[in-house]
Amino acid sequence: MNTYDIELRNITKRYGKLVALNNVNLEIRRGEFFTLLGPSGSGKTTTLRIIMGFERSTFGDIIIRNKVVTNQPSYKRNIGIVFQNYALFPHLTVFENVAFPLKIRKKRAEYIKKHVSSMLELVDLQGYEDRYPKQLSGGEQQRVALSRALVFEPTILLLDEPLGALDRQLRDKMRMEIKRIQKKLQITTIYVTHDQEEALALSDRIAVIRHGVIEQVGTPEELYKHPKKLFIASFIGESNMLVGAILQIRHNYAVVVMDSGIRFKIPMNDGLIPRQRVRISIRPENINLSKDKDNCFSGQVMESSFMGNTRRITVNVNGTSLKICIPAHTNCNIGDVVSLSFAPEDCVIFKEG
Repeated sequence: MNTYDIELRNITKRYGKLVALNNVNLEIRRGEFFTLLGPSGSGKTTTLRIIMGFERSTFGDIIIRNKVVTNQPSYKRNIGIVFQNYALFPHLTVFENVAFPLKIRKKRAEYIKKHVSSMLELVDLQGYEDRYPKQLSGGEQQRVALSRALVFEPTILLLDEPLGALDRQLRDKMRMEIKRIQKKLQITTIYVTHDQEEALALSDRIAVIRHGVIEQVGTPEELYKHPKKLFIASFIGESNMLVGAILQIRHNYAVVVMDSGIRFKIPMNDGLIPRQRVRISIRPENINLSKDKDNCFSGQVMESSFMGNTRRITVNVNGTSLKICIPAHTNCNIGDVVSLSFAPEDCVIFKEG
């Protein structure tokens, strides 16, 4: 049995000579919270618009629950969508905004009242029925837009940067609210964002897209801990990037020497050979202020920033700056000479050339 709600097969979108999407293939499971993550201009919103039916692909097919809908108009696809600017009708009340999709589907008044009330209760907006959008906060408007997208019981929910207009504190709150509602309804959801933190916090799986190409698909943990490409290692979260070459190969590990002269061990990787140029990614939280038998150095603290529960420091090691995340209570000051170490298995290796 096919458990995919949405399949994108060889989706390509051209605007003249510009290729906005290049042979995109995705399979999104039923009930999954799936995120399209990428920088501005990567093609993520174009993908969403093609799924919705607002744009037609140049090549390829969109399949929803085993039915090809590539040439089907958007109103027949049974998809709900929330835009970044919410797109609420300013002259309609909250009730009328949420009821709108049901009215155009010619539902009866009793049905509309019941379903609108249920939706407003789900997003904690009971008692707001007679208010107008201008009387609501940004977070309240976002919840009205979410209710309107869900009230007609769509097969799929699309969210196009829905938190972009909110301040940080409200954005964090609404992020968890969206997650709660999605899990409660078990609705297949595609979320578009350029915010890596947002994607990691919300998603069951993430597709990283750049220049119209899917770079990698995986769980948040897979993308963070096992990026397959240098771009993903640098785009998702913070990482130290060290450049050097393989010095020697041992049985189960390799020794690398960085351009700065630092030497350390890395796990053996297929295709590594002596003098092979490599880039090594190490996450700040994987570098410890301690001595260990492997990969131990000393350096001088150049910067220190208090971040609440943690402290971010920058340590100069032979001219190379390493960013390190340590507990906030750690006694560490600018100018201190500290010992550093990290486990070989925490290195992610990317071959050059």
